[in-house]
Amino acid sequence: MLTRRVKLLMVGAAITLGLFATLLVDAPAPTMTVDEVLAEAIDGRDVAVRGEVLDGSIDNATSTFVLEGTSSTLTISFLDASVSNGLGDNRTVYAEGTLMQTSDGWVLEATTIKTSCPSKYEEEGTTD
Repeated sequence: MLTRRVKLLMVGAAITLGLFATLLVDAPAPTMTVDEVLAEAIDGRDVAVRGEVLDGSIDNATSTFVLEGTSSTLTISFLDASVSNGLGDNRTVYAEGTLMQTSDGWVLEATTIKTSCPSKYEEEGTTD
């Protein structure tokens, strides 16, 4: 017959193993920069990328915008994505989706797009 202490240890071990299994099965993709994604670009690869929206690149007619890295840019298609409020020029954006090669270059077909919140510490324009 198992003692109460042994039963509790067995239940604790089972819960711990279950949590580890959950992490291994559904491990989130590491976030990469635009330059890292394009350096390791593979057609059809699922990626998570973070970058800044290029000023004036948001096109709601085609549901695209451009993320800029240090030395390269990546077009993001948000046609099938859930987009949080606040998508705007020069805003830091996190996008998840599938990287696709087109005749115009690489496009990330996003499924999720999250934007950063504006900082309450940003300098406001002064009026004279």
